[in-house]
Amino acid sequence: MKERASRNRTIECSEDERVKFSRQFLCLQTPVSVAEIKNKVINQNLIDVAAKLPSEFVDLMILDPPYNLTKDFDGHLFKEKDSADYINWFNEILGSLLHVLKPQASVYVCSDWRTSTLVFPVLERHFQVRNRITWEREKGRGAKTNWKNNTEDIWFCTYGNQYTFNVDAVKLRRKVIAPYRSENGDPKDWNETATGNFRDTHPSNLWSDITIPFWSMPENTDHPTQKPEKLIAKLILASSQEGDIIFDPFLGSGTSAVVAQKLGRDYCGIEQNSEYCCLALKRLSIAKTNPSIQGYSGGVFWERNSLNEQKLDSPKGIIQKAVGLFDV
Repeated sequence: MKERASRNRTIECSEDERVKFSRQFLCLQTPVSVAEIKNKVINQNLIDVAAKLPSEFVDLMILDPPYNLTKDFDGHLFKEKDSADYINWFNEILGSLLHVLKPQASVYVCSDWRTSTLVFPVLERHFQVRNRITWEREKGRGAKTNWKNNTEDIWFCTYGNQYTFNVDAVKLRRKVIAPYRSENGDPKDWNETATGNFRDTHPSNLWSDITIPFWSMPENTDHPTQKPEKLIAKLILASSQEGDIIFDPFLGSGTSAVVAQKLGRDYCGIEQNSEYCCLALKRLSIAKTNPSIQGYSGGVFWERNSLNEQKLDSPKGIIQKAVGLFDV
């Protein structure tokens, strides 16, 4: 394990944990039933295993493939491709997964601004593309001859016209700076509480309330493209019900599985890197006793820098603040 500063909360696995968790991986040799893969992590290459998965078992698929960038995923190197080659690769990936989706399933596909132009035509060929979410990834390198790149996209797709969307579950609670009152003095389109004035706003396709995991956050790992739990929680709450199956074919360090478990959903994930599978299983074990999601408290998503209100909103929040689980 790496030598880290005392306040660094990055999750990592010891050698003993790797041995323990590796016994829990699945490796599919023949076609399997839903029961055999529900709430399991599969340690294989997606292309090798896709045909062995059961048909029509997925309610929500979250697809976070390598973007068209050269990136080292702990020894598994993904090399940037020509645009046509990436489109063909992505089309092969997507085509291998279509049979697992229920007719009413939703699909979210992550990408960066360059990759978005490549995946969109493929998605439009197979799905109803309903929206493009752009979220602020506040980390990012500055550029001297260009604008700093600090956004990513998520394409919202459905397999058909019947699908789940729970709008009230993903409203964002914002502070009301200049509250407007009706003639009798009652709050107008906002709520007055002992901890402040707030408005629950409809979710838009522009998200500026996400914090990228970093060293002091308890969800952080060394995975180079880890998605925040809060971001995945929005997708899961909006587009699934409790007891649904969330499927992630590029599981990475396990964020979608962890959030699914925390929110009362079932999951299945595929990841070819055994180290990341170990991290996913460790995070899942931690989540059994700590189901909190940073930025989501009391059934509400909070805008960034609203620590005090999250803390006061929930008894759990007070404990989480005391041990430093929330950042500001």
